[in-house]
Amino acid sequence: MSITKEIIKKVAEDTGITVDELTISGFLALLREKRRKVMLDRLDVLARYNVTTGEEIEKKIKTGEIPEHPAWEDLILLENLESSIARIDEDIETIQKSS
Repeated sequence: MSITKEIIKKVAEDTGITVDELTISGFLALLREKRRKVMLDRLDVLARYNVTTGEEIEKKIKTGEIPEHPAWEDLILLENLESSIARIDEDIETIQKSS
């Protein structure tokens, strides 16, 4: 089922906010939930190696404390997750500044 303008307007009226406020709230809720999920993925990677940063994973790889495989792949994944978090944070900030 597609959401029509009428449905959006009705939900806004039912919740006592404007359509713009509903739209902004929806975007922010979506981004915050996405950020929460990415943060959980990030924490999973860090917990796997009992560290708090990617630098610690890299140090453990270089000292031989943990095997290179799959640690290097996990380090790349961690960097990608952190980039995603930064982009989401920027989007949240942009929306908050515009409203």
